[in-house]
Amino acid sequence: MSNMKVSPLQLYLIKPTLDTPFHISREWWEREGRDFRIELRAHLCPEHRAIYKDHFDTEVIDWVDERTGEVIQVDGLQHLIQEHCSRQPEYLGRDVSLVDAVFRVFLANGNRPLTCRELADITGRPAERILRTLSGGRVYKGLRPVLTGQ
Repeated sequence: MSNMKVSPLQLYLIKPTLDTPFHISREWWEREGRDFRIELRAHLCPEHRAIYKDHFDTEVIDWVDERTGEVIQVDGLQHLIQEHCSRQPEYLGRDVSLVDAVFRVFLANGNRPLTCRELADITGRPAERILRTLSGGRVYKGLRPVLTGQ
């Protein structure tokens, strides 16, 4: 299966279910003219937020996907989130909003698509609430359904 490109209108017409996989759509960030790296900084742990408070440029690094063995280039901040910040106890704490918790799950897992049921298991939030939030009329932080085709 390959990922299909669809218009925002087509996404609007799709009715996701609890078993529809979601991910962070980089295309959405580009289309909206928003800076993904600024958002990454907001999801650093307090330790790294302090270290990088005055640094606006970080390197792109080569990273090996543990599941596939594929070498991909990732932003250094995203690597910090995956390898350190996401492992801190408060990363998905109850004081983190539902949208931020879901967004952080995708930052931590390298943006591997997950269903609302899987997101519920990881975040401890109700799957139905996650679905209502992610499938409403407003797009939060580029969290969109993944569409696959033959």
